[in-house]
Amino acid sequence: MRRLSFLRRLVWPSVLLIVAAGLVFFDQDVEQRVGLSLRLLGGVVGCLAAAWLGSRLFGLFADRRRRHKRPYPRLFRDLVAVLLFFAAIVASAALLLEQGLLGALAGSSLILAVLGFAIRNVVADTLSGIALGVEAPYRIGDWVDIEQVARGKVIEIGWRTTRVLTLDSTYMILPNSQIARRRIINYSAPKPQYRAQLSLKLSHEVSVDAAKEMILKAVREARLIQTEPAPDVRVQELGSDGNSYAVRFWLSRFERDVDCRDELLSLIDRAMRQAKVPTPRMQIELNRPLGKAMLPVDHETEVARIFAAPPKAEHIGA
Repeated sequence: MRRLSFLRRLVWPSVLLIVAAGLVFFDQDVEQRVGLSLRLLGGVVGCLAAAWLGSRLFGLFADRRRRHKRPYPRLFRDLVAVLLFFAAIVASAALLLEQGLLGALAGSSLILAVLGFAIRNVVADTLSGIALGVEAPYRIGDWVDIEQVARGKVIEIGWRTTRVLTLDSTYMILPNSQIARRRIINYSAPKPQYRAQLSLKLSHEVSVDAAKEMILKAVREARLIQTEPAPDVRVQELGSDGNSYAVRFWLSRFERDVDCRDELLSLIDRAMRQAKVPTPRMQIELNRPLGKAMLPVDHETEVARIFAAPPKAEHIGA
């Protein structure tokens, strides 16, 4: 049944192409019987029929690919059809106007320039959509992070807009020109597996080796992250107010990111409380000028002044 439906989609373009070819090749016989040359009509109909048949064939190929791999975006399929019909119209114009192909292209370019100036915003979105469709930085089903715009799953890629479903189940429709100017992070390419990390800060009282061992022991109890490759802990900085650590782990897909971070932070917090790890504290050193004595009372007053809250504004009555 599926093959029969595919063949039905090719019947009318094929019949029209055969009829046009007959009008061109048997023009003399047709002219003797009808008294009118239909060669020009056959050429125009043949160009349009060839474009129609080519677009149908590419559509069948895209539908067949859908069952095995990720589908082609609708934008790419429409773009192929538009290019085929544009070439057919240019060829038909060249036949009707009895001028060369370059002249027909020049006339078409002039018309496109006028229309493009009138609808330049739409043209900008459309051209950006074509560029995104050709370069394919993301495809339907990919999880992407568009800088300062959106973060979610690509649902549809159109001529003017791209539709994204966020983690909060919010349906966002974004102009392609806005996406093309932003940095795009694709979490699904080249593979859905990727590595994420958490940043922690622990007190100096806990040695680096002890901190690593405690964090790794807590992380190994997580069930949502991948065990292979194994998670690890790296020291980022030995700061004045504590040591910074990076907890690196692997995820199978992006939609688990929030749940994995929640699980890891909960496990690490539980391990720190059980080990009674002190929280990092900011250290501030106060220096007084050399040779100037300061009484303890004056020292406490100066400390209170530095850390005191800013005074509230007083309202002066009239």
